[in-house]
Amino acid sequence: MYWTLELASYLEDAPWPAAKDELIDFAIRTGAPLEVVENLQDIEDEGEIYENIEDIWPDYPSKEDFFFNEDEY
Repeated sequence: MYWTLELASYLEDAPWPAAKDELIDFAIRTGAPLEVVENLQDIEDEGEIYENIEDIWPDYPSKEDFFFNEDEY
């Protein structure tokens, strides 16, 4: 299982919080690439509910991870 920013972006509008099956259904309905569906299927499911993408991909970068000065733009 691997995630990239592009793949994770397909889950930005997912109906959080959601179960694994709900996320897979969402990815299929919205036309996400096959890699997104495969990554979701690879999650070891113990019936838990995921609150956001960070629960699935702990290394998901946040706004604090990008170093730029918003005042300059």
